[in-house]
Amino acid sequence: MVHIRFDGRSYDLTEQELKIASGMNDNQIKERLAQHFDVGTVSFSNYVIDRPSSGDLIIRPEAVYG
Repeated sequence: MVHIRFDGRSYDLTEQELKIASGMNDNQIKERLAQHFDVGTVSFSNYVIDRPSSGDLIIRPEAVYG
């Protein structure tokens, strides 16, 4: 499962829906996300991809504090 926070909304999509394969790097995943949401890859340039031990992906904007 891929959990995405984008444009103020949360999405839960499968790897198959996004055409994500294991072993893809962050840039490749961000390209797939941009294609899925029909936006430029720059829309995900400040996003973080977390890979918890559960095997899911969590894709979220970079947190800025202070």
